[in-house]
Formats: sequence, C-alpha cells, structure tokens
Amino acid sequence: MRSRFNRRQDIQTRYKKARQRNMVYANHGIHEFVVILDGLKPDFNIGKIIRTADAFSAREVHLTGVEFFDPEPAKGSMRWVVLHQHKDFAECYASLKGQGLSFFCMEPDSGSVLGDFSLPEKTAFILGHEEFGLSFDPADYDDIQSLAIPQWGKVQSLNVSIAASVAMFEYIRQHGGGNK
Repeated sequence: MRSRFNRRQDIQTRYKKARQRNMVYANHGIHEFVVILDGLKPDFNIGKIIRTADAFSAREVHLTGVEFFDPEPAKGSMRWVVLHQHKDFAECYASLKGQGLSFFCMEPDSGSVLGDFSLPEKTAFILGHEEFGLSFDPADYDDIQSLAIPQWGKVQSLNVSIAASVAMFEYIRQHGGGNK
C-alpha cells in the first residue's frame, strides 16, 4: 500500500510532465470565454474541467491558489488547453482585467440565473472551492456578477466540474459552435 506522501509525489511528477507538454502544445480555443478555477482542491475536478474546456474549445483556463493537481482525469486534454496559474485571485483578475471580459461567479444562491440573459462574447466564468466557495469577496470587484444554475431538486449545489460544464454549454448554446 502506497503512503499518502508517495501518492502526492506521484501526482506531482505526473503534473510536471503534463505541464511541460501543456506549455509546448497548448493553443487558445476558438471561443472567447475563459474559466477561472479559484482555489479548487487538487483532485479530479480540475482535470475534468480542463477536459470539458477542451471539448468546448475555451480560450484558456486559469487556476488560482493551486500549485499542482492530478492531470489524469483530463484524459490528455491538458496538452491542448492553455493553462495559466496564479498565486491568488487578485493576481489572476489583474492579468485578465484589461481584456474586455465580463466576469461571472457561479454561485448557487445568486439572484441571476444562467440562461435568463445573453452572455457577452468575452465571458469569464469563476468557480470556487466546493466546500469553502470563493477565496475572495466578489463585492471587492465592482464588475463581477454572480450567476446561479437553475435547479429544481433538493440538492443545494452541483459538483464544481458539472457546474463548469453547464456554464460552458450555455455559452456555446448562445454563441454557436464556432468553426471546427
């Protein structure tokens, strides 16, 4: 049985190899949306979101507060998706602010609902940690809006990789599939 330390080392080694390939092969996707993953646990969700970002051809994915993660759930998509890492959200926001993006936090208790209005061409979806939420107060950023995914069941929120997939799908639904 492998120790937790050895498993962590294995994940770090896989991540370093995948990140090196990413820096060589990745290209911006054909759509003008980005995904910001704010302080997610370095588990399977990040890789799944990167795989979905590849499927929907996101321009890029930004990670905040994550040093490494297991690339295995991305199933090779990490090679193709432009990935940026930032020490915190403030650094990420500063790097994207001047690019004409409209920022949307995906929050289950928001009064605005995904699908009720047109998303701008240049959209940034911000998703936080499943347990702790966002690492920052959205009120500190006057141009960040919050959005909820409509739900009718008793569960109060969706898994973060599912929420990211729904948001990306809605963007593609509104803006068309683009050119392949």
